[in-house]
Amino acid sequence: MINLNFTKPISAKKDSISRSFTCTKKVEKTEFHYLCLSKTPTDMKYFNFLFLAISFLLPMKSYTQDLPLTLEDLIPGGKTYGKYRAEMPRQLSWYGDKLTYTKGDSVIIAPLTEKEKPQILFTLKDINANIKPDGDELPKSLARIQHVSASSDDLMIVSSKKIYLYDYVKKKVTAIFPSFSGMSNHDLSEENRYLAYTKENNLYMQSPDGKEYAVTNDSDKGIVSGQSVHRNEFGINKGIFWSPKGNRLAFYRMDETMVTDYPLVDVSARVAKLKDIKYPMAGMKSHHVTVGIYNPATQQTVFLNTGTPKEKYLTNIAWSPDEKNIYIAEINRGQDSCYLKKYDAVTGKPETTLFLETHKKYVEPEKPVLFLKNEPDKFLWLSKRDGFNHLYLYDTAGKLLKQVTTGNWDITTVIGFDEKGENLFYVSTEASPIEKHIYKINLKNGKKEQLSKEEGVHYPTLSGSGKYICDIYTSQNNAGKVAVTDTKSNKTHIFHTAKNPYRNIQLPEITLGSLKANDGTTDLYYRIVKPLNFDPDKKYPVVVYVYGGPHSQLVDNSWMGQTHGWDIYMAEKGYIVFTLDNRGTSNRGINFENITHRQLGVIETQDQMAGVEYLKSLPYVDADRIGVHGWSYGGFMTLNLMLRHPETFKVGVAGGPVTDWKYYEIMYGERYMDSPQENPAGYEESSMINRAGDLKGRLMIIHGDEDPTVVMQQSLNFLNSAIKKGTHPDFFIYPGHGHNMMGRDRVHLHEHITRYFEDFLPST
Repeated sequence: MINLNFTKPISAKKDSISRSFTCTKKVEKTEFHYLCLSKTPTDMKYFNFLFLAISFLLPMKSYTQDLPLTLEDLIPGGKTYGKYRAEMPRQLSWYGDKLTYTKGDSVIIAPLTEKEKPQILFTLKDINANIKPDGDELPKSLARIQHVSASSDDLMIVSSKKIYLYDYVKKKVTAIFPSFSGMSNHDLSEENRYLAYTKENNLYMQSPDGKEYAVTNDSDKGIVSGQSVHRNEFGINKGIFWSPKGNRLAFYRMDETMVTDYPLVDVSARVAKLKDIKYPMAGMKSHHVTVGIYNPATQQTVFLNTGTPKEKYLTNIAWSPDEKNIYIAEINRGQDSCYLKKYDAVTGKPETTLFLETHKKYVEPEKPVLFLKNEPDKFLWLSKRDGFNHLYLYDTAGKLLKQVTTGNWDITTVIGFDEKGENLFYVSTEASPIEKHIYKINLKNGKKEQLSKEEGVHYPTLSGSGKYICDIYTSQNNAGKVAVTDTKSNKTHIFHTAKNPYRNIQLPEITLGSLKANDGTTDLYYRIVKPLNFDPDKKYPVVVYVYGGPHSQLVDNSWMGQTHGWDIYMAEKGYIVFTLDNRGTSNRGINFENITHRQLGVIETQDQMAGVEYLKSLPYVDADRIGVHGWSYGGFMTLNLMLRHPETFKVGVAGGPVTDWKYYEIMYGERYMDSPQENPAGYEESSMINRAGDLKGRLMIIHGDEDPTVVMQQSLNFLNSAIKKGTHPDFFIYPGHGHNMMGRDRVHLHEHITRYFEDFLPST
């Protein structure tokens, strides 16, 4: 492995660049050092020495901005936030095989090849001239206008009183729906132009002539239809599912009446108001979910006979192409078994269980079956059964035909098929655990081809026919590019390259690297942000920024390595900011993730301490001035580090922390910890409440008083334990906020966190 070690930052005052580098072999640790201001592209695997040599001869533009950057510049909600964000095309989407974006009041067709030029597709003025609202408010921007789908010519236009469907080719309105207060979760059937939506806890539908039908009519607010269920776990993000031709509507119905009411309090009222929510805690009663099938022609609903036990998870709903069947991945409450079942969509009766997938720890399907484009009797299934997330081909009788992909890497996204359905496109981590690339695989012969051309993290979308892929991507030194790739020829045209928004500003040095976990074999990736005007002969304090939980990856080869605005702000103030993805995080295979099962916080803390030991080996790190900060699972990890290693961490700020998993929700908590009844020793070991007496340094806990995700009871119980055990954490509440502080208060939050470190872990 090559270690590229830039020893001096670029000067902000000189036109020439003075830099040196050393190349050394690393066995236990690999580092990739980047200077964000450098015009030199650095590859994560290879170094282009010729280009580097040439770059030394090129002059660099002098910096003009007055330092420092402020939290107003760097934090969402700040008055000048967005000033230093890369300029990328807005609202990129496909109209068939036309890639479009908005610019001002126009929708522009992007060039697909070098020979093409951008063209105006339509303007806001065109739309307003043709929808002719009857006394209604005209749309004032394109922000509330969206494409119905990649294969449709229709726009959905939302005004204050109506929702329009507008065919931009024929330049006419195809449907008008009255818009009511409280309408949400809009889901349109492209085929029959029916609009489904929810109001409060019930599901409704409107026909193209604007007539409204109540699909459900439950007066008990504890019964909810048409919304996402199971607290959005298992990839669930919606509750309405139109059949392919729009002849039927599937929807979730969730009965929460048996779930304990949990009190939140709104203190903004003259007399504080109670705001009860349903919060199923680990080991307690869970809600019951069923799936309804509504027929707009008969206005009748049949519910799937999913049987007992009722406390289970109905996930990954998919329609068969012929609309006759519903496919559901059913998971037992213990989350160690997944049954893929097929139901009759007319009668609601179960037809067959196609297969059973089990794991001694947990299963977590997050994508529904995907039927082949031109073979409706076959489908693809994503599974981690061989240790990594791969595709398996089945027929509709449940027979496994073959494993389509294999290797020690994860598929992260399935994009879709080409025009004939012969090839499938997907995104995976095959090239590197910290990169995501686009691939094409032939479903018959297994021939695979990489479509993404440059390093980094790629986010593709497929055109309506599958002929083209729009590839939006960044890397450590690439602020953002948009490319179009012909999926047949694999020719790529880059039609937009964002300028570095910090090109006139001196930024701190950002380093990506890897080190070994304490098992001696597992690579852990980290990021270091060094202080501005870094002096290797000085010693600096460190703030470890941590998350560390499932479904996360904070270190990758995206723009600036995912460095956040607060990292930059702290570096300006003279702090080193260090982030490491420990075992338990994502995109590294199931064994990397589930090693933390039944003992959350233990392995993660060991890995974070491996990072701390690396930090202590650096001559410019002050080992006596190390702090830690994190939010949510990161708040839990902040407490783990502060309380398990009080000799190391002098200051910590824990935001919205889990302090004991028995107070957390069933779906997430029982997956990773089992229930408190099944795993009492694990819950005891993972409880930070039990360790409140081990606090030595300065700790501040921050919580939103209306947090519906990590309820404030978590922090209050920790404080109560600290009082009894004679320790003295600090506590700060954000009234009226949920799990995160939003708007202007988010700037205040980061000011408050910064002040705490400056007070108790000063940089000078």
